[in-house]
Amino acid sequence: MDQAKARLKVFVGRITGSERLETEGRTDEVKARIRQKVTTIRHRALGMKDSFKRGRS
Repeated sequence: MDQAKARLKVFVGRITGSERLETEGRTDEVKARIRQKVTTIRHRALGMKDSFKRGRS
C-alpha cells in the first residue's frame, strides 16, 4: 500500500511539475521497499527459529 501511495506522489508530481512532490514520492518508495525487505527478513528469521524448536522436540 505504501508503494502505491509513493508511486501516486511521483506521478502527480510529474504531471503538476512539482519537483518536491516527485522527490517525496521517490523517497517514500525507497522507505517502503526497505520496510518490505526488513519484514521479509524478520519472517524468515522467525521461520528458522521455529524450525530449530521443532527439530529439538
